[in-house]
Amino acid sequence: MRTFRVTPLAIAITSILTTPLVVADDDTAAERVETIVVTGTRVAGRTISDTAVPVDLVRSDVLERSGTTELNQALSVALPSFNFPRPGLADGTDTIRPATLRGLSPDQSLVLVNSKRRHAAALVNVNGTVGRGASAVDLNTIPMGAISAIEVLRDGASAQYGSDAIAGVMNVRLREAADGGSVTLGYSLRDTSYTTPTTPPPEGATWSAPSELKRSRSDGETITLSGWKGFELGNNGFLTVSAEYKDQERTERGGWDYRQQYPLLADGSFDPREQSFNRFSAWYGEPEMEQWTLFANAGVTTDNGKLYGWASYQNRQATSGGFYRPANDARNVPEIYPDGFLPLISPDVDDFSAAFGYEWDWGEWQLDTSVVYGSNKMAFTIENTLNRSFGPASQTEFDAGGYKYNQWVYNLSGVKAIDVDGLASALNLALGVEARRESYSIFAGEPQSYQNGGVLLPNGNPTASGSQVFPGFRPSNEVDESRTAIGAYIDLEANITDQWLASAALRAERYSDFGSNLSGKFATRYDFTDTFALRGSVQNGFRAPSLQQQNFTATSTNFIGGIPFDITTFPVNDPVAVALGARELDAEKSINFSLGAVMRFDTVTITVDAYRIDIDDRIVLSENLTQPNVRDFLESQGFIGIGGGRFFINGVDTETQGVDVVINWPVLTDTMGNFDFTLVGNLNSTKVTRVPETAELAALDPAPVLFDRVNVLTFEKGNPKDKFGAIVNWAHDRFGATLKATRYGEVLTPNANPINDFTLGSKVLVDLEGRYQVTDNMRIAFGADNLFDTYPDAFPINLNTTGATAFSNYSPFGRSGRMLYARLSYDF
Repeated sequence: MRTFRVTPLAIAITSILTTPLVVADDDTAAERVETIVVTGTRVAGRTISDTAVPVDLVRSDVLERSGTTELNQALSVALPSFNFPRPGLADGTDTIRPATLRGLSPDQSLVLVNSKRRHAAALVNVNGTVGRGASAVDLNTIPMGAISAIEVLRDGASAQYGSDAIAGVMNVRLREAADGGSVTLGYSLRDTSYTTPTTPPPEGATWSAPSELKRSRSDGETITLSGWKGFELGNNGFLTVSAEYKDQERTERGGWDYRQQYPLLADGSFDPREQSFNRFSAWYGEPEMEQWTLFANAGVTTDNGKLYGWASYQNRQATSGGFYRPANDARNVPEIYPDGFLPLISPDVDDFSAAFGYEWDWGEWQLDTSVVYGSNKMAFTIENTLNRSFGPASQTEFDAGGYKYNQWVYNLSGVKAIDVDGLASALNLALGVEARRESYSIFAGEPQSYQNGGVLLPNGNPTASGSQVFPGFRPSNEVDESRTAIGAYIDLEANITDQWLASAALRAERYSDFGSNLSGKFATRYDFTDTFALRGSVQNGFRAPSLQQQNFTATSTNFIGGIPFDITTFPVNDPVAVALGARELDAEKSINFSLGAVMRFDTVTITVDAYRIDIDDRIVLSENLTQPNVRDFLESQGFIGIGGGRFFINGVDTETQGVDVVINWPVLTDTMGNFDFTLVGNLNSTKVTRVPETAELAALDPAPVLFDRVNVLTFEKGNPKDKFGAIVNWAHDRFGATLKATRYGEVLTPNANPINDFTLGSKVLVDLEGRYQVTDNMRIAFGADNLFDTYPDAFPINLNTTGATAFSNYSPFGRSGRMLYARLSYDF
């Protein structure tokens, strides 16, 4: 049966990274080059070895060779320029964590499933993490059992795929099986120790601590049950059903809370409870999580074509911690929590997708049409907390509301080969149109989650409204907005000579909310010999402002000088935001250049690819504008009681440059088995060349800063400046093993005060797994991720003011320590 290409052509210049990741350990080098890829080309039968598109092809068996069941985490080890930091104490971002490609924003990489656009998460990352201001696709909604392979195009591709494809494209190819199946039971836990600095308690205190504390932990126990099964649909069809259940306990990597917890006694002495208080008071680590996922993929070949479709559902219930409120904290109500309290954030995430399509031939055309729907909903429950303004009458659990995003996509595409005199191959012509409708809404929480009950603090001052750690969304925050987008593209590909391949693409899009965009791309590759080729591309790209960025809003009440002020994240069309200079968001624009070489020496393959990505008008979330002159300005404009806020704005320009290097060497032996050696590396640098400003704020004295040095340096140095990996796979008879070593380069954790900038030094993480095929159907694996229990550098105590957050959220590998695991699989 023919293989139909539903995605447009992209000729890129980044490396064909994962030739070593294409096949299982016992495949030969000859079998490697026959692996068919579908991302970035409409020419039927293109393989990793002969396509002009540099595609990383990561097969499902490669993803499974680790202790994690998170797709983002597995890819962060397999791909050199893909990073997955694991922030904590970041509200909903603890549950839906963003990943980055080539050091760019999480929403500047496009995600496809079976070559169709995947819907984004409803969450907007508004806290101080890598990816602040972005709303991206959550790859962890796709179970590994549903995946056949993942193809990663590390090059801009807006002319082929539309919005978001500035950094690259990730295409998840679903498993297609009419029979067979597998079930896997996995177990893991963290067995680790870490050292955190502390500080002496106040003079006269009844508790003490050394300057450093070494703490051992055994936590994070995780049980995963997953599997897939193939079924025949008639004589010419398949249905592949995949399911996964995951139960994960939390990890705790907090430091020693050196603060005084209780009020002094009447005689001025310390409360005796200080002595017995557990000063490891924080949940700073991985969240508790229970997750159910179901995925089905089906296809039926008819006399005239092929019907296909898939559907998925996931429910994720997570719980993570906020900052501990000591008993003597003014935000505490001692009658409810005599020993203080740790507020908990518990999002409930529902994710659903469905697709239906048809492929058929019409004369010389191969056609495809499809409809795809996706939705993501995140609802927040805030537990073990209170609304201080209600005093002892406060609830301790709140429905805080949440948000929802959904997307409809319709595609019609066709491809045709045209014989042209003088060309070494047929001219491949691809045409297509796409229509998309997106919706975004915010729903309010229950009243006490945002109201002010009027109970004053002991000093007579009023207190903040709403549930502590996460005030609920208010009715005034509710939105329900939608937009439409229509795009059309054309792309051409042909061998001009036997050695020279060239392509060109053009795409036009029209959005109902911000206007039109035109993207183009030209790429070429020349094979000088069978062992050496050069490739390069130039293109412009874009990313449309997301509905989340245009419409997200949340409000909290702060008291400044005893006077209540509403601090709001404003939609850009809100009158207050407009008064501060906000404008309707426009698309981010990019220019991508790339140049690379492919070299082959017998069984050794080397690729070296350089790239430059210039992006103008990047969309960012502004700083909190709460300065006195901002409040005075708003009051002069008639906005009374508004203490300031923040909004999304275009205006950051960046230049990103980097190099990818990949070396692969398969070695086959007669007696010791087969080896596969892979070395990968990435050098990456970003420079911010412009920051946003508005005329309204620039006229104030002093003028507030819209995008400060912390956010500038997060763009420039918040991702590793380099990353190198070495992977060795070995297989012999019934035995197999995988050894991985990943070196993460320096990362800066910036601070508003430059003297407090903190550099995370380079670290090497080593993963090791051993496997044994017990029977023809059963196999078992044991392993350790982060075998040597490596941690990022701990904060000095002056940057860890509570003692509880000893590690930076900017660490590219998190801070969870060694994970031991076992995995039992049975095929049927």
